[in-house]
Amino acid sequence: MKVGIPKETKENETRVAGTPLSAKKLIAQGFEVAVEKGAGAAAGFSDSAYAAEGAVLVDAGTALGCDIVLKINRPTFEEVARMKKGAVLLSLLDAYMNDGLLEKLAQQGIDAIGMELLPRTSRAQSMDVLSSQANIAGYRAAIEAAARYRRFVPMMMTSAGSAKPAKVAVLGVGVAGLQAIPTIKKMGAQVEAYDIRPEVKEQIVSVGAKPIDLDIGEEGTGTGGYARELSEEGKRKQQALLTEKLKKFDIIITTANIPGRKAPILLTEDAAKGMRAGSVVIDMAAATGGNCPLTEPDKVVIKHGVTFVGYTNWAGLVPADASEFFARNLTNLLALIIKKAEDGKPALHMNMEDDIVAASLAVQQGQVRFQKK
Repeated sequence: MKVGIPKETKENETRVAGTPLSAKKLIAQGFEVAVEKGAGAAAGFSDSAYAAEGAVLVDAGTALGCDIVLKINRPTFEEVARMKKGAVLLSLLDAYMNDGLLEKLAQQGIDAIGMELLPRTSRAQSMDVLSSQANIAGYRAAIEAAARYRRFVPMMMTSAGSAKPAKVAVLGVGVAGLQAIPTIKKMGAQVEAYDIRPEVKEQIVSVGAKPIDLDIGEEGTGTGGYARELSEEGKRKQQALLTEKLKKFDIIITTANIPGRKAPILLTEDAAKGMRAGSVVIDMAAATGGNCPLTEPDKVVIKHGVTFVGYTNWAGLVPADASEFFARNLTNLLALIIKKAEDGKPALHMNMEDDIVAASLAVQQGQVRFQKK
């Protein structure tokens, strides 16, 4: 059974779904591994490093034509057309997008597992690419915030005088927020954090931040550990209460995303206008519309004297480790759908009674299983 690792074609993508280390592990399990030439170059993995572990270097068509295809980003329609009937794709699928990709995969006879569809359970943690990549993203966002800020982050005492520590707000305390908080706090910042899920308050305190309390008359706990969308009245109250509070912060890192929905507006333009010149906003929700209307996807812009950073691939700024983590997640998931045949070689075995397989298998045997909720 052949595993293909094509080069990612999405703009500004630096990660790769398989590394020399993961290729070595797959080969030890009996797989043949085909890696597109140059697939790992942007992440720092040379073709020779793959070859040294036993992988075969191929062109894009050969990598996409394998029995199992491993990718970071959802494939393009052109890539799907190059995959063979009966193949299995493991990738982020952005399944909530209604652009016909899942139907195209079904027509092509490709079984597709959406890595973002895995249940948020303890058993699935070793396969959870959203968490592994968000953890990296939160770290990198905090580093970016400190680099863009035009003043000291920690309190500084010098013979020329002293400087107060930066005041930082983290809005949305999922995996990314929980990593951003201690990262920038270790630099000496004073950190406060807000989340619409009341049960997160204890986690905020545990990583050294002060919770921002807002009484909006409802809470936003959703299913599977995610936040849910507030009512229109709840959104208005939230924005109104946050607006005045956020004006006092020097750095704001926003991470609030709701699966399948446009990102909620947490930082209004009015709040941004009230921030001190030279302040920084890191909007980690830029890919889904942004938590601030002033953010521009994949751009760094200055408006009202405030720097807005709208990168959409934060994990891709740490490509080597991000690729290693993603590849490890994929390899762990493969163990659920592959069993050894009588001849000792790996063979496909989709156990639909397994809750992880059942939840993440978006397309199977020509049928779209994923249903948008």
